[in-house]
Amino acid sequence: MKKNVFPAIDLIDGKCVRLLQGEYSHETQYSDDPVGQALYFQEEGASWLHVVDLDAAKTGIANNSSVIEEIISRLDISVQVGGGIRDMKDVRSVFEFGATRIVIGTAAIENPSLLEEASSIGRVAVAVDLRGNKVAVHGWQTETELSCEDLFGRCEKLGIDAYIVTHIERDGTLEGPDIDAYRNVISATTKDVIASGGVGSTADLRALSELEVNGRSLSGVIVGRAFYEGELSLSQAIETFESK
Repeated sequence: MKKNVFPAIDLIDGKCVRLLQGEYSHETQYSDDPVGQALYFQEEGASWLHVVDLDAAKTGIANNSSVIEEIISRLDISVQVGGGIRDMKDVRSVFEFGATRIVIGTAAIENPSLLEEASSIGRVAVAVDLRGNKVAVHGWQTETELSCEDLFGRCEKLGIDAYIVTHIERDGTLEGPDIDAYRNVISATTKDVIASGGVGSTADLRALSELEVNGRSLSGVIVGRAFYEGELSLSQAIETFESK
């Protein structure tokens, strides 16, 4: 199975930012040129890009649509897009921009029929955003009573591509991913699993790359802050994670 490193571009008001543990009050702005940042990641060897409209994730209003459309139009690599995709109008809009795959989080819980309909016209990943073992929605601001396994149970037989599993307490901390939790996740699903949250070193990436359960491993890892703050280069990440 091909493994992929997904450099992350998170957008607020058209700028590249990172949040600490999903808190909008702990925002760090890294670039006011997200298109340039996307092109840089492509030049450095990325085969995928992960783009999230954080404004839309929180409010459902797609403030960054024009930026996302421009990013996709300028790149030759695959782009997956998430944040605030709540109905088929949103789904069609992002696919029309040229996204390779869309990421649905809140609507996977509040409007599960959307997953089936969306996956009938394009590739869909489900965002499994965990605070502890409970799924959070609306830009990670609201915690549900659903566990990771509960959400898998709802989605497993649908035609989705993958789960993107984020441990919110680790996100943006550079303190390392929860390896044991990902071991449990891989064993609980037949779908591809993409890890997100906490990666800060090549050691973290190596641990994720070497993780294997019943012959299955992670299909990808999303990395954000470590790239923006120079803790890792994309070439290092690709060599470490994708080569095993």
